[in-house]
Amino acid sequence: MWVPVTGGRGSRHPHRVNSRSALTWSGQYLGFATGQAVARLLHQRLGEKIAQLPLGWFSPTRTGEVSRLASQSVLQLMNVPAHLMRPVITAAVTPPVVVLALLVVEPRLGIAVAVAAPLLLLILRWSNRAIARADADRHRVMDDSASRIVEFAQAQPLLRAYGRTAREHRLLDDTLLAQSQADRALLSRAIVGLISFGFAVRALLGAVLLIGVHLALGGALDAATLVAVLVLTVRFTEPLATAAELGASLRMAAGHLAGLNRVLQAATLPEPQHPRQPDGCEVVFDDVQFGYEGRPVLRGVSFTLPQRSMTALVGPSGAGKTTVARLLARFWDVDAGAVRVGGVDVRDLNAADLASRVSFVFQDVYLFDGTLADNVRLGRPDASDDEVREAITQAGLGDVLAELPAGLDTAVGEGGTALSGGQRQRVSIARALLKDAPIVVLDEATASLDAEADAAVQTAVAALASRATLLVIAHRLQTVRAADQILVLSDGQVSDRGTHDELVDRTGLYASFWHERVAAQGWRLVDR
Repeated sequence: MWVPVTGGRGSRHPHRVNSRSALTWSGQYLGFATGQAVARLLHQRLGEKIAQLPLGWFSPTRTGEVSRLASQSVLQLMNVPAHLMRPVITAAVTPPVVVLALLVVEPRLGIAVAVAAPLLLLILRWSNRAIARADADRHRVMDDSASRIVEFAQAQPLLRAYGRTAREHRLLDDTLLAQSQADRALLSRAIVGLISFGFAVRALLGAVLLIGVHLALGGALDAATLVAVLVLTVRFTEPLATAAELGASLRMAAGHLAGLNRVLQAATLPEPQHPRQPDGCEVVFDDVQFGYEGRPVLRGVSFTLPQRSMTALVGPSGAGKTTVARLLARFWDVDAGAVRVGGVDVRDLNAADLASRVSFVFQDVYLFDGTLADNVRLGRPDASDDEVREAITQAGLGDVLAELPAGLDTAVGEGGTALSGGQRQRVSIARALLKDAPIVVLDEATASLDAEADAAVQTAVAALASRATLLVIAHRLQTVRAADQILVLSDGQVSDRGTHDELVDRTGLYASFWHERVAAQGWRLVDR
């Protein structure tokens, strides 16, 4: 006969068990929710900051750093509230409470534990500092390896064309080996720190046990009190051991937070307190001087781009042509002199206002992973499909659009891999045409176009010149000859200026380029 048993240990207070489970679940849920909120906030802050940083801030290493911060660092910081908050609070609160209890139960042993606690904290601090140094070294190596991996992937067509894959793969292997060594160094220091702290904690427990037994044998401590002291000492050491394990994680999280903070605190281009409004779209460079990391690039450059005119900027490699174009859009601030738009220094213009007035077509085109229409609408998000089609047609992509299976909704792939290089360049031109800004900069924008597409683009450029101020960095003869003025940039200075006919009649750099072009039928003025 089965007899139901009530009042057992597992069923005496089921409501307490349920309450405890509910509280545990609620705490875990709150931790995960907080972690997700932290991740969203950090991603948002990081994205906003990246959009504000000057172009000069970015480099291959910085790109790898941002990639690591946006992925690994954010996830590590998300883990703090999601997984570490409750044990950290327990590890911080329990030892002081236990020490107070020991002082009440047995003051002599309570004082001994209280004196030993700072020594344990010193050992913990020492181990965490060692881990932090190793973690910082690991972060630097990881940034380099992330940049190397991205570079290796992006350069595959070039590497395979020249048979250099094996050599670059060895460089990648060397970088990954350095990362593996940094990982091992971090692990070694973490293990040494944990062993040292664990030994110190167990030494404290053993010392309390010996002292307690000695007092009990001498009659100064009864057995019940000794048991209570030992239980309290164990409760004191358990959260400290947990703190040692969590301390390494928290120290690493602090390193990730410091890396994020470096980016978030990086200097941005200052915004004017009282922005001014330009009058027109004339562009003036007034004795502009500029350099990269102390290396001078522009030395007293002065010129004027008249409103609604076309200016071609030519010169040898390294002359600073692309630098001029990017200073116009205030990708950097000049070291001396001024760049003015409509009579107003670009530093006195609101960044959004300046961006709305300048369209850029770069030689190196990047397309986002989306549809063709999405990428063209980057120039004007509210444009209709008909306006997008018109811009695409003006850019010489009308025939290509007609052949695409999904038309405007065709996916171009990440980086525009579904399109050819010339087609990607024409998409970039279509963006500028759609934006219809009063100032347009074409940085070798027709470099990869065939003759038919180039003719269509030249027609669009001519139409733009009637309503916008154009600065064209180009090597194609018809583009340069059609310019209202030509600026010859050499050794960081404007060495000559005039129309095509005027410059050809002079003895100078442009005439030399021209005669070489006529002789070789392959004149090419390229630079970044």
